Amino acid sequence: MSLPNHLAIIMDGNGRWAQSLGKRRLFGHIKGVGRVREVVKTAAKLNISFLTLYAFSMENWMRPKEEVKLLMNLLIKFLKKETRELNRQNIRLQSIGDTSYLPEEAQTALALAIDSTKGNSGMVLTLALSYGSRQEITQAIRQIIIDHKNGGNSIEEIDEAFVNNYLQTAGMPDPDLIIRTSGEYRLSNFLLWQAAYAEIVIIEKAWPDFVAEDLVRALEEYSSRERRFGKTSAQVCEQSGQGDIRELN
Repeated sequence: MSLPNHLAIIMDGNGRWAQSLGKRRLFGHIKGVGRVREVVKTAAKLNISFLTLYAFSMENWMRPKEEVKLLMNLLIKFLKKETRELNRQNIRLQSIGDTSYLPEEAQTALALAIDSTKGNSGMVLTLALSYGSRQEITQAIRQIIIDHKNGGNSIEEIDEAFVNNYLQTAGMPDPDLIIRTSGEYRLSNFLLWQAAYAEIVIIEKAWPDFVAEDLVRALEEYSSRERRFGKTSAQVCEQSGQGDIRELN
């Protein structure tokens, strides 16, 4: 089975899942944290190099203050509790997003967890926190203009690779596969630039119901797809050395 080098997941449906059971939304978020542990462990065992989890978007700040506060408390607890396990699994933690919006205690817990795991050489786990792709791209454009005004670059230098270096994901490969749970068919301001050629798998289950077996099935679906990147099937086969020249699409 061909596995993605970079797997990204939009973990959706915690609150709605809880409400469907007649419980508070917080119950769904608590259950969702448990699924994070399971998926991180499974991805690491499968030797996936990069795992990015959409944990909290810029738009999520518009949610009720009580829910946001509870989510931040869950984040703090997760970071404090899971750092030892991340080290045990040789996982390196990092984050993308404007973390200056996070409460001070959450910023501190995140910084400590990142520092504690920085020497690990296994899977890179990236938490997208207070993240928005449009905001990321806007900030990249601003910085490119600032650097240009200061004589740091010329217009002729600006190409896709140049822009990549100004994004928060600089140094990371683009996602090969994006999984979204809860049956929603949208990216919700997540890795819009980076996802240009990502395969997308939609899971009907809400995130609290998503288990390791669902991840494996999504990876099998990914493995069955032909990634052409704008080329024909015949070209892909020739370049892969399969020698199976199929009808042009």
